Amino acid sequence: MKRTPLIVFGLVVGFSSPLVWAAEEKPTEWNFDKDSSGQMPAGWKAGYTDPAEGKAVWAVSEDPTAPSPPYVLSLTKTESAARIFNLAIAEKPAFKDVDLSVKIKANSGKEDQGGGLVWRYKDENNYYICRVNPLENNYRVYKVVEGKRTQLQSADANTETGKWHTLRAVMTGNQITCYVDGKKVLEATDDTFKDAGRVGLWTKADAASSFDNLVVREGKATAEHAGGQKPGETPAKPVQDDDNDDEEDDEDDDD
Repeated sequence: MKRTPLIVFGLVVGFSSPLVWAAEEKPTEWNFDKDSSGQMPAGWKAGYTDPAEGKAVWAVSEDPTAPSPPYVLSLTKTESAARIFNLAIAEKPAFKDVDLSVKIKANSGKEDQGGGLVWRYKDENNYYICRVNPLENNYRVYKVVEGKRTQLQSADANTETGKWHTLRAVMTGNQITCYVDGKKVLEATDDTFKDAGRVGLWTKADAASSFDNLVVREGKATAEHAGGQKPGETPAKPVQDDDNDDEEDDEDDDD
């Protein structure tokens, strides 16, 4: 009889150790400090919703204010048309359930400012994205399907131009949770993109922003992220972004 607890304990230890190791699996990280200034980072590519109108240039550049100096990834030229989404995508690896974060600094932009994170990316026209916009003081999560944005959730968020902020997105199954500077701000549920996809960075139109310390981990279902959108939260259903943009969901584009 006394052996039973020992056997059970042994089973618990035997099964729990691998779970601990999995949780501590080394994340994939990019700080751009070993990349060449003036170039796209190795293993990355730029993309646009409409390549003919996409005139923003991504490049590694020096920034003495960088969270991990000396280099960051920035838009060095921002002449894209008002409705163009500017993308910088890591060509590998691909992630399904994912926990990703990045440091972002909005530098300038008259049409738009800020930017954000991309995940479950399939191509330039299909992916999830969460982004801040200092011009509008909001934080939003969208799905982009065939180049058209649909807002899944929105909240007020004060992110100042010229200052570094931390964005984080976690997606497990169909549950999305987004954070700004460590604070949970958005929750949504969506089943559009169910497979693994690439990750990356995003701005819109003339938004010139800098990014540093992109960290990506395989996501895990936890009590914190398993709940999804709560009853009574708004919006009750996704809002189509007619890219009339922002005000009505983008009158000047919310991004």
